[in-house]
Amino acid sequence: MPAESNIQFIPHRLIDKSKWDRCIDNAGNGLIYAYSFYLDIMAQKWDALVLNDYEIVMPLTCNKKYGIAYLYQPFLTAQLGIFGNGITEKMASTFIQTAASRFRFTDISLNAKNSFPSLPGDITMRQNYILSLNKPYGQLFQEYKENIQRNIKKSAEQGYSVIKDFDAEKVIELAVMQMKMQGNEPGENITRFRKLYQLLHKQQMATTYGIINSAQVLLASCVFFFSHNRAYYILVGNHPEGKKTGTSHALIDAFIKDNAGKNMLLDFEGSDIPGLALFYSGFGATLEKYPALKINRLPFFLRWLKN
Repeated sequence: MPAESNIQFIPHRLIDKSKWDRCIDNAGNGLIYAYSFYLDIMAQKWDALVLNDYEIVMPLTCNKKYGIAYLYQPFLTAQLGIFGNGITEKMASTFIQTAASRFRFTDISLNAKNSFPSLPGDITMRQNYILSLNKPYGQLFQEYKENIQRNIKKSAEQGYSVIKDFDAEKVIELAVMQMKMQGNEPGENITRFRKLYQLLHKQQMATTYGIINSAQVLLASCVFFFSHNRAYYILVGNHPEGKKTGTSHALIDAFIKDNAGKNMLLDFEGSDIPGLALFYSGFGATLEKYPALKINRLPFFLRWLKN
């Protein structure tokens, strides 16, 4: 493996996107979030750290506030960090130290294959749940918790129907409604996501699933993205009326049923929230931890703003 000293900082305008995406394609820890087209749309700005000829790479998703440059995690970009093959703890530490030396504040998530015990900075381990679909549907269903099976049955008894590959705007509308109810204003982030979905859908890397009632009301919905034999449960939009009738359970079950037996992971993208973690694990999903990194090098009179 080449020396860590061969890591170069490359500003966005000079990144070779073809080589970058080839690295992500071939990386054992490749994820959809790290593709150049994903970062171009979802990040405010991004530069890169690159080892040699794009053997190992790290996107630097950055922004500036009060004239101070910082690293941040873009919307709907669960895991970033260092991508490639043969990543060692020493190399990961060098990438992180090199990145942090260029920015006064770092608050990003790495990926599950960057989980080394002695990384620099303040590390918090975050939770994700993944489910291998490489089994017959009947076996996958038997591994659901009893309450999951019960809610799927409840949805079926209501006569609800599954719809697929419909207009993503319907999912976005419900998702935005939920965000606003939780006090979050999606704003520019949703505009970015809309553009990303349109791009990925054209490349057959995105689709929608939904559950409707007899009046054609969309009660549960989701956008799925696809890459690296992984399906990402990326954006969820649920109607308040669907919460008590098992529609979210039925939606996920419909997706699992359609993809059972495939060499695919269903990536639930979380969660550190206990209720959601219980929900995802109820489908037989297993815990996958990944590190979140924070390094605060702000001047002392600003440091309290980011603690």
